[in-house]
Amino acid sequence: MQTTTRLEHDFLGERTIPNEVYYGIQTLRALENFRITGIPLKSEPLFVQALAYVKKAAAMANRDLGVLDSAIAECIIKACERVASGELDDQFLTDMIQGGAGTSVNMNANEVLANAALELMGKQKGQYEFCHPNNHVNCSQSTNDAYPTAFRIALSNKLVGYSQALGELADAFAAKGQEFRNVLKMGRTQLQDAVPMSMGDEFKAFATNLREELLRIEDSRRLISEINMGATAIGTGVNAPPGYAELVTKHLRDVTGLDLSLAGDLIEATYDTGAYVQLSGVLKRTAVKLSKICNDLRLLSSGPRTGLFEINLPPLQPGSSIMPGKVNPVVPEVVNQTAFYVIGADLTVTMAAEAGQLQLNVMEPVISFALFTSISYLTNACHTLREKCVVGITANAHHAENMVRNSIGIVTQLNPVLGYETSAEIAKEALKTGKTVYDIAVTDRQLLTQAKWDEIFTFENLIRPGFIQ
Repeated sequence: MQTTTRLEHDFLGERTIPNEVYYGIQTLRALENFRITGIPLKSEPLFVQALAYVKKAAAMANRDLGVLDSAIAECIIKACERVASGELDDQFLTDMIQGGAGTSVNMNANEVLANAALELMGKQKGQYEFCHPNNHVNCSQSTNDAYPTAFRIALSNKLVGYSQALGELADAFAAKGQEFRNVLKMGRTQLQDAVPMSMGDEFKAFATNLREELLRIEDSRRLISEINMGATAIGTGVNAPPGYAELVTKHLRDVTGLDLSLAGDLIEATYDTGAYVQLSGVLKRTAVKLSKICNDLRLLSSGPRTGLFEINLPPLQPGSSIMPGKVNPVVPEVVNQTAFYVIGADLTVTMAAEAGQLQLNVMEPVISFALFTSISYLTNACHTLREKCVVGITANAHHAENMVRNSIGIVTQLNPVLGYETSAEIAKEALKTGKTVYDIAVTDRQLLTQAKWDEIFTFENLIRPGFIQ
């Protein structure tokens, strides 16, 4: 099938563009110049949508202020709505990591929207004298305010889905906490026996640990709600009419439904990436917590004959090509690896933020790539851990309780009654002889009556210790 073409130009020269595509010459140059990740802009549809929101709000503000013809503005607005719906996602092809501080992303959006608007006008793609990517779609804007504003809007919306996934995972741990509330087990510090506890409390603590992160995510969303629209190139507002910054911000609030605010110092806001560093730190903190929890799940399920074997993880696949019957904790393992990636991405964000110079940080594309991928991977990890692991965990209650009864660690409960020195002697003898604490304290030395032992070592007193003398 023969493809028709059109000729487009920029100040570097002319290029032939396939007529069926909505992007133009600057997008084509970006496709040729930046072959880094192989991951195109369309892989982040919320970013594409956010770019459309920014361009729509800009067209509305420019129309209201009389710097953009209302008929052209209305066609741009309709084109933005078409892009925001996802209809033209396949036209956003620039690589997620690119030079130029995001100019190629911005021009990809400008060209697609200009050509979509031209269609509404009954014109041909590339007839930019009627609707120009720079003069009309990019009116009163620069990449340096349009790109970070769209990035922040997309981040905020992407964090909603992540928060939901993390909250559901926390709820799953809380449900296991309730299910295991009457399971007695040994608590451990430094991988050594400590004191008894309820398995339910252990899982409830996992839930609490993760729910703390939901608050930090909301804090980060508030930070990234401050935008620099109207700053244009470096924050001075060059080429933007008076009142534009405030008006475009108002339109963006209406278009997105987000509580966006205009930065008080647009020069500072144009180069500052501190909010991204903070958000990345929050993602890293959550990744560290998730990885620690998965380490615990792997330890608690270790064995089955030669490990702790206090819980069973759902068997998902054979664990070895050579060892028959072996089943591995593959879901905690994959979440561990996801956490390692996010921790590494945080360093990328840190270095990119530090690399900003003077009035602009040109490294924002790699920051966006790192944050978008981290949020996506953590969201997927939360879903996978909940669906494929946590909801199917079962407790080996009898085995866990037997380990408590045979543990030397329960001697700690005798400190208030017998004193530390005597309790330490009992522990030493138990370790040396293989006898239980009960055998030595009650049967051999008769330091406690059966009644006193029973009072100290009730289930409730073991998991909610009271002071007994």
